[in-house]
Amino acid sequence: MNRFAYVEARLSSNETFVSRDSRVKIFDGDQKTDFEEGEVVLTTHRLFWGRPGEIARAAVTLCLPLSYVISLGEETTASNFFGRKTRIIMHLRPPGPDKMPGPLDTSRATHIKLSGKNGLSVEFHSALRETLNARIWEISLTSETIIRGVDSSPTSESGNDRLARIQKRTGIGGIERHLEAKAKATDENIALAFQDLSVLMTMAKDMVGLSKTISGRIREQKGEISDDETVRFKSYLMSLGIDDPVTRDNFTSNSAYFSSLAQQICQMLIDPIEELGGMMSLADVYCRVNRARGLELLSPEDLLHACEQLRGPIRLRSFPSGARVLQLESHDDDLIAIDTLEKVQAAESLAVEELAKQLGISLLLAKERLLVTERLGKVCRDESVEGLRFYPNLLLQRD
Repeated sequence: MNRFAYVEARLSSNETFVSRDSRVKIFDGDQKTDFEEGEVVLTTHRLFWGRPGEIARAAVTLCLPLSYVISLGEETTASNFFGRKTRIIMHLRPPGPDKMPGPLDTSRATHIKLSGKNGLSVEFHSALRETLNARIWEISLTSETIIRGVDSSPTSESGNDRLARIQKRTGIGGIERHLEAKAKATDENIALAFQDLSVLMTMAKDMVGLSKTISGRIREQKGEISDDETVRFKSYLMSLGIDDPVTRDNFTSNSAYFSSLAQQICQMLIDPIEELGGMMSLADVYCRVNRARGLELLSPEDLLHACEQLRGPIRLRSFPSGARVLQLESHDDDLIAIDTLEKVQAAESLAVEELAKQLGISLLLAKERLLVTERLGKVCRDESVEGLRFYPNLLLQRD
């Protein structure tokens, strides 16, 4: 525990978030500590531990630089209530002389353990192992060392130029230039977004004008409308994706609104979901539905409530990892496992990104397909320095 330091939970400029887990306690070697039921956050450079809500508030929390970690191990323990669970063992180097104050100044233990009430999640364990193998913090240090070495070399012609570029990023002037560049990039992104929005607004103005004309004709001529105007009116609506989007204004109760919205979502997505192999993540569903609805956008909450009302050929499914997708009822786990196994056998082995590229689906859906196939025993995993790969289960082929 003397490797941990008290630090504000804020990311540095060259640091990115990797993974998180909750209800985690820390062991100093084999000894229990008072740091229990906390949240742990993994970045490319450090490991944070804090009480629930502390990391989100950027409060002072425990921080362990990943450069202290020599190797990673695990142990399996038995529990009377939760069965067997796995703890992560992190073997550490001695603390450096410039280490900031922490919970302990000295400790005889050369390792710490991370343990969860039900064991740490497989996703966090895998992310921690891959981050330690990548050693991003060493790449950053190496880049800075090379730049300094080139700048100090008397034979380097570009040393002064590189030093000037570094100085531009330092001090108050550097901060102002960084903020100015960020504001400029934001303005460009907003301008690009409004280019698409202006097209929608132009189309909406035409559609509103045409609808007023048709409404006036209905009142004046009692419904005598030319076929050309009807076709033109519907073409404007269809160009926005849905010719008659369901809105809350047309219903007096939430149940009727969500039921009708669910029916429209089912009709709109059944073909795209079949093309994607039977599943579509809720993030993709949200983007597709709102793109089709044009100006009648749905909130994430309304979309989720509508998906929970689906009872037809599409249903909402939640995976053990927490991922939620829309899945065809005809595509159960057995069919998904058989199809995924065929892909793995054809390629001899597959990683998540390879399956995603092959099927044209997101990494999330590809990973869930492989995990479903693994739970049914048709494939087995191999975790190595190269990452996570899945192979056909050869035990199924034995007589």
